[in-house]
Amino acid sequence: MKWLRQYGTSNAGRIRLLCFHYAGGTASMFRTWHTLLPEVIEPVAIQLPGRDDRHAEPPYESMSELVPDLIDALTPILDKPFACYGFSMGARVALALSYELRTRGLPLPAKLFVASSAAPALRLPVRGWDESDEGLAAYMKELGGTSAVVFDHPDLLELFLPTVRADLKVVGTCPVPEREPLTVPIRAFAGNDDREASPARMLPWGQETNAEFDLNILPGAHFFTDAGTAQMLSAVTKDLVSVSAVRTGRNTHEGC
Repeated sequence: MKWLRQYGTSNAGRIRLLCFHYAGGTASMFRTWHTLLPEVIEPVAIQLPGRDDRHAEPPYESMSELVPDLIDALTPILDKPFACYGFSMGARVALALSYELRTRGLPLPAKLFVASSAAPALRLPVRGWDESDEGLAAYMKELGGTSAVVFDHPDLLELFLPTVRADLKVVGTCPVPEREPLTVPIRAFAGNDDREASPARMLPWGQETNAEFDLNILPGAHFFTDAGTAQMLSAVTKDLVSVSAVRTGRNTHEGC
């Protein structure tokens, strides 16, 4: 399926972890996770159009168009317990997906993990998407995570920026309505040196749930250090091993 990437053995874990990449990113950011997580957890990376092997497809520019198509793609694999992990833009996509699953009465994630994304409730403007190419490129350099090779080669940058701009527009134009919080527990991860999504800016993610909320502050900035990533994966593992022990073999619905 063009939306899904499984780098390890598929259908091996008792709980799936749906992984959503950052703006301009690809599913390959999760390519080693199957070697870093225990077998009980089956990571499934989401590949949005407009990049990598889906480069010929136009990227989405609005959350309202993205989420319904995403649900269509994911519904066949919501047949066993699952959780969601979203990094930066991916955190907002995972949240929007969770609310829409609730609206449709479909299975909800057992846990929502969000990283390097300022809380939606703050309603902060999203930078970059409505700026010039030069401004957008400067913003991407500031965040880090993009190879210097891209910025050193104008032809590569020309191919890269439209997808980044579209991704950021998805988040930047997504309304944050007043709504009943989820009953899905949330764990947030913030880099202690991240100015874009500082720990203080991530703390209000707790407003998105009536269930348990935790904030882990990790070494690094918007993109964590190797030590920070290891700490994050350790926390994800601990949570999902615990969840899988009580949720194996049954779906999770809001209010059940």
